[in-house]
Amino acid sequence: MPELAPSHRPDALRLAVRALVDGEETARFGIAVSGGPDSMALLDLAVQAWPGRVAAATLDHGLRAESAAEAAMVARWCAERRVPHATLAPETEVSGNIQDWARRQRYAQLEAWRAGAGLDWILTAHHADDQLETLLMRLNRGSGVGGLAGVRARAGRVLRPLLTVRKAQLQAHADQAGLPYVLDPSNADPRFDRAALRKRLDGVDWIDAEAAARSAAALAEAEAALQWTVAGLAATHIHPSTDAWVLDRTDLPRELLRRLLIEMLCSADPEIVLPRGEALDRAIAAARAGRQASLGDWLLRGGAVWTLSPAPPRR
Repeated sequence: MPELAPSHRPDALRLAVRALVDGEETARFGIAVSGGPDSMALLDLAVQAWPGRVAAATLDHGLRAESAAEAAMVARWCAERRVPHATLAPETEVSGNIQDWARRQRYAQLEAWRAGAGLDWILTAHHADDQLETLLMRLNRGSGVGGLAGVRARAGRVLRPLLTVRKAQLQAHADQAGLPYVLDPSNADPRFDRAALRKRLDGVDWIDAEAAARSAAALAEAEAALQWTVAGLAATHIHPSTDAWVLDRTDLPRELLRRLLIEMLCSADPEIVLPRGEALDRAIAAARAGRQASLGDWLLRGGAVWTLSPAPPRR
């Protein structure tokens, strides 16, 4: 079992949050708690790190008969320690991919709860093993820099300060601290891609999850730098015309051109469903060669200056 060193873990959590945001010394934190060992460990550490400044919430998706009892378990633990707790529920019925639906509901309801409770930040218990799984899944899909940045340590008002911590360390904390927790059977259900990958990774010792988490953090910084660069280029070199959008600088690396083309498409139609990467790549190749290419309802004309305009009606 990994060494826990419980005496300094609350300090480590404070430092991890301090590295992500300013004002940790006075902020109020909402902890997203599913009732699993990871989130219960985070909740326990947070209560020690910020006494009197922590609240917790559990979203009962209603997908399993046991979920209400699991939320009640978290509520009891919080009540014994005078930690405010809320049990949240989805606003819509299940639709489409179950895991995607559950994730959307979870973050929407947590944000509404955070704002209503006057909390500054939401903390989740995503850890290094989660990050490794995300990286491998996205690598298998051919993702670029943005996708391979994995789970972001900060996204809006959500902080994930445990991305360099192994799951086994959190499990050790939960066990040694005698925390109640439940194990969600869906986490081991091979019908879900992540669960199937997790089973294959079980016992694999030649992949360093903590190193993968550091790589993801470096890629997240690279992605932020690319976004900053593209924002500056777009402000200077993308201009609206009569019924078109013009890019007046095209002597740039292909990745920057791809992102600038996306900026043009989104400026032309904020509701657009962006073309797939292959379609964008073909359009860029054609524009660089001075030709034109169709992108859905839009026509890209290339050359030294690129013009994006509505495509003529199909006959």
